[in-house]
Amino acid sequence: MSKISILWVDDEIDLLKPHIIFLQGKGYDVITCQSGQEAIEELQKSRVDIIFLDENMPGISGLETLAEIKVLDSSIPVVMITKSEEEFIMEEAIGSKIADYLIKPVNPNQILLSLKKNLDHSRLVSEKTTSNYQQEFRKIAMDLSMVNTVEEWVDLYKRLIYWELRLEDIEDSSMFEILESQKAEANNHFGKFVERNYESWFEGNGPVLSHTLFKELVKPELKDGPTLLLVIDNLRYDQWYAFEDSVSSFYKKNKEESYFSILPTATQYARNAIFSGLTPMAMERKYPQWWKNDTDEGGKNLHEADFLREQIKRLALNIKWEYHKISTLKQGKNLSQNFKSQKDNDLTVLVYNFVDMISHSKTEMEVIKELASNDKAYRSLTQSWFKNSPLLEIIQQAQQMGMKLIITTDHGTINVKQPSKVIGDKETSLNLRYKTGRSLTYEDKDVLAAKDPAHIHLPRINMSSSFIFAKNDLFFAYPNNYNHYVSYYRNTYQHGGVSLEEMIIPFIVLSPK
Repeated sequence: MSKISILWVDDEIDLLKPHIIFLQGKGYDVITCQSGQEAIEELQKSRVDIIFLDENMPGISGLETLAEIKVLDSSIPVVMITKSEEEFIMEEAIGSKIADYLIKPVNPNQILLSLKKNLDHSRLVSEKTTSNYQQEFRKIAMDLSMVNTVEEWVDLYKRLIYWELRLEDIEDSSMFEILESQKAEANNHFGKFVERNYESWFEGNGPVLSHTLFKELVKPELKDGPTLLLVIDNLRYDQWYAFEDSVSSFYKKNKEESYFSILPTATQYARNAIFSGLTPMAMERKYPQWWKNDTDEGGKNLHEADFLREQIKRLALNIKWEYHKISTLKQGKNLSQNFKSQKDNDLTVLVYNFVDMISHSKTEMEVIKELASNDKAYRSLTQSWFKNSPLLEIIQQAQQMGMKLIITTDHGTINVKQPSKVIGDKETSLNLRYKTGRSLTYEDKDVLAAKDPAHIHLPRINMSSSFIFAKNDLFFAYPNNYNHYVSYYRNTYQHGGVSLEEMIIPFIVLSPK
């Protein structure tokens, strides 16, 4: 491995000989110059890894030299060294994208620390992160065998996400692969946990579910002034963390809770349940004119505002409210331009469908498959969209209007990897992560089965209908044209089944800064 090369530029370079000898003793190669002009000439013939640059030199000043260096090669980190503590010089240097800023007199250890911070930073962070995760891996592995409550599962899932975000940028890809296998094992255990307990959750023994979300978590927040309830379709916890910093420019987080999507973790079930405050079975009975089963013709989420209106009446909430659904860029821009019209509302509900569109586009468009090839890329795409979307403009306006902000979702998604064969008749539903229909044939180990849907508060399409939900990262495939089907849908983002990513979802309450 070649030595790290340092260019040190100072008009009093002879006085720095002890520092240079110290660095050479540590294995660094040090090139010295006594003026900015000398440094520029040196850079034109030599490649260096980092530059220490005196700010106060005769002839070309340090700041002028810095500007020339950035033109020659903007990627070289430059550490500015100065006697002056004047604020404008610091601001000028920082604005010119220096890597570090040191005040004279500097000691050798300060120089060494700056070198490690700028050149070894990624390696040191990688080594520390790897070491910490190796310790945490053992703890998570032990916890997996014992975790048996909703709260413990939420905690464990958040820990896995934390390490996923930490490990994704380190140099040791093997650690990330270990985490992926640990997530898969966690989902295997979680599927069994849901299978054992899901039915009892409807008796009041479980977490907040989709149909109790508005009453339990949203309603208590409405007493403190105007509120924007933002439901971003398909938003997973890791995607929320990806753009949380953008939101925090305008809002501070007061509360972060988790709730569980009902099964199927699909929009027509989970989101209708949020707005109606009812289970799918109760929706079908109480509002047959609005509820549609999987095999019915027409849109399945056309009556969210109607469902919400009825729930607000049942809860005896005397509030002024409006509902908006955004599915296109044009709709988002129109709402952003006219958002001040919401200023007199106690509650503004905004459903934003962009993340859902990314996941569906990933299935259907090759370019999106490339852009969102894995969870890291999927997060990055979500973050990029959010930073440049009308939604961020709406959030900024809500902050200026003094509105409380609630961010949540109806369900998450999972990147499906493995097919599971299923056979059904022509009336069987089409979703890849759940099926409902008559005479379903499937692999028992791959699914959570509800032979009597009423037990989990789901409607029947006909008297002999059942539901099955895919576990882990499986997706259902028919035997006909099996290889083409599997190739087309593998490594796409789907929802409807049982997984940590689909079921455990965020509910964030924020107040304007």
